[in-house]
Parts: sequence; structure tokens; C-alpha cells
Amino acid sequence: MKLPSLKIGNLTARIPIIQGGMGIGVTLSKLASAVANQGAIGVISGVQIGFKEPDFETNTKAANIRALIKEIRTAKKLSPKGILGVNIMTAAKEYEALVKTSVKEKIDLIICGAGLPTSLPLLVKNSQTKIAPIVSSPKAAAIMTKLWTRKYDYMPDALIVEGPKAGGHLGFSKEDILSSSQPDLENIVEDVLKIIKPFEEKYNKTIPVIAAGGIYDGKDIAKFIKLGASGVQMATRFVTTHECDAHINFKNAYIQAKKEDIKIVTSPVGMPGRALNNTFIKNLGKNNLPIEKCYNCLKPCDPNKTPYCISKALINAVNGNVDEALIFCGSNAYKLDKIVSVEELIKELVTEAEKC
Repeated sequence: MKLPSLKIGNLTARIPIIQGGMGIGVTLSKLASAVANQGAIGVISGVQIGFKEPDFETNTKAANIRALIKEIRTAKKLSPKGILGVNIMTAAKEYEALVKTSVKEKIDLIICGAGLPTSLPLLVKNSQTKIAPIVSSPKAAAIMTKLWTRKYDYMPDALIVEGPKAGGHLGFSKEDILSSSQPDLENIVEDVLKIIKPFEEKYNKTIPVIAAGGIYDGKDIAKFIKLGASGVQMATRFVTTHECDAHINFKNAYIQAKKEDIKIVTSPVGMPGRALNNTFIKNLGKNNLPIEKCYNCLKPCDPNKTPYCISKALINAVNGNVDEALIFCGSNAYKLDKIVSVEELIKELVTEAEKC
């Protein structure tokens, strides 16, 4: 059976895969455009995207806005017919400016997580840009849909439902993630589909549900399509591609990882996250790391109390300084054993999914 296309409003992706956004700098124009050229949806991460700009240390906001414009334009040039998105953290202090810049650059899709993007419809008003919040429960899906329809008469163009096996910051408590009875993505997706059905009937509009978090192969894709999801979001698999924007050391850290190397850590903003238990994490357990500069990047972060600077740790990761880095990863990163092209990866995923 052939995989269905993924329709988000007037956007139609031939392959129902969204490449997840990974910051800082892991998913930029090179990876996003390669994915889009294969018929899936490529996503640029907007998190501290200006880290390569010469004035990043002294004028962080301007550097981030400038870099975001550059990356969107480069991705569009490399994939003029592909569908491209930007992932923007709701918790980012520059959230509104990044959203408005993405809209101005006519990005196809904005994905927002790390909090509920309550004002997002207002920020994309009178544009063609589609918007998709990331939710981790049926309750969050209901809250977003009710709020957007009541306040803005706007239904989510898609809902990305992220389970506890994802990489990076997670929308669950540490206790839930570590519990033997942790929330199950399949059950969450099914419950979200039930929650949104009355909205779809009332407004005569389909809200595509995208399953995310721990999805590794074609079998997983087929499973969620059968459950009723319109597509999947995958991030970890795209790290070990030639086109991934991260340093080779970052990619090799995934390839060399064992299952027991993947740990749940607490980020400086108090949220649980999944990362590799490298030298940085082990040293962090002994003492806090001095913060030489605060980038003022996240709303909940207090530099006087935080154990380390998350921006610096993630910049070290993407630049290949992996021993002094926070290396976020999904629960299945240990399964990766080689670097392939985006084309090879997507062909493998589609072939296996269609067989299933």
C-alpha cells in the first residue's frame, strides 16, 4: 500500500514525514532543503540560530533575526518547490520576533513547542503561513483548539503530538518519563484524535495529527498512519545524515552511543530532557559550571540560579566540542550505526512503511 500524502491546509507533502527541528544549529537550511527536495517537510530550528554571526555575543537578537532570514532564503533557493518550516520555542524571549520574521519571509509552516503558543494565530494573521503547536496530551490539544477557535476563530492547521520518547525538552514530568507505566504515544494520539473530532465537524475542517517522539523506522510510520495519524515527525534519524548541519563529532556521538548512555536530565529551565550521558553531564553532577555570559534566551531561565548556560552547551555540541556539550537525542539514538544521505534515509523509511 502506498503511503498517503500529508495535507496541511493548502500544503501537500508527497511523503508524510516532518523532519523535526533541532537546535542549536543542528537543523538549518542544508538539512531542511534536502528533506524538502525528497517530498517531505524540512524544518529549520530557530533556537539561537545566529550563533555563527559575528555579533552574536554582543547583539544576540539582531544576529538571530539576521541568521533566520539567511537560512530561510538559502533553504528556499536550494528547494524552490519544497515545503519548508521553522521550529520556534514558545519559551524563547525572541519568540514573537522570530515568528514575525518567518511570516515576513513567507515560510510555509511554523511549529511551536516548549509551552503553549496561545497568541500564534494573531502573529500569522493575513499570511499564508500554516501553524502547528506541539502538544503532549489530549488536554493540551483541547486547550489549544478551544482557545484558538474562541479567541481568533482559528483552528490549528495541524497538531504535532509528541510522546515521552522524544529528544530534547519533554512535555512530561521526570517521574512520568521514568515510570514503568510512562504515557504511551499510541494512546495519546488516539485520545487526541477523539478530542479534536467535534471541532473538525463543527468547523468543517480537518486537523492533521502528526505523531512524534521515538519514531524510528517505517514500521513505526505505518503503525501511526493505521491509528489515524496523518503523518509523523522524526528528528533523531536525520542527525546521522550527510546533510545534517551539525559537526561530524556530533553525528559520531550518536553512532557511538549505547542504550545505557541515553539519560533523562534536567535543563537549566527546570524541564526534563533526553540527552547523552557524556563528560559534560557527568561533570555537571559534581558541580555547577560558571556562566560567563547570559544570552537572555529563555523566559524561565534565571542566570543567578541556573547550573549552566544551555545556549553555550548546545553551541558546543553543534560545533563538535562534544565533551563540553549538552547533546540532546531521542530514545532510539543508540540504534544508529552509519551516516547516510537524506535521499537514502527517506527511501528506506518509505519502502519499509509501505511494506507494512
